[in-house]
This record gives sequence, structure tokens and C-alpha cells, in this order.
Amino acid sequence: MLRRFLDLGLAEGTEVECVGSAPSGDPSAYLIRGAVIAIRAADAAGVAVRVREGVLWD
Repeated sequence: MLRRFLDLGLAEGTEVECVGSAPSGDPSAYLIRGAVIAIRAADAAGVAVRVREGVLWD
């Protein structure tokens, strides 16, 4: 899975934005380096994220 994430451009320091999810909640769509990528919760569970300071959401 690590290799797949790196191929998608998901590396340390990459900004990621969740832009939607399926009606069932899985998978979710993420904006990564200008591309929208659907990732299942089971695959994303091993990814650590840090919320950027000053960013607000609903």
C-alpha cells in the first residue's frame, strides 16, 4: 500500500483535502496534488495526518 500511496503523490508533507465520500461512507475522495483519488477507510487507516493550523471547516 505504501508504494501505491507514493505513486499517487501521497508523501510526507503533501497537502490532502477530503472532498467527499460515498453514500455508505466508504470510500472517501481526497484531493491530492490536483487529482481526486478515492481511498477506502481500511487502506487509509495507516496514514497519519496533521491538521494545518488556521484551517477552518464546517
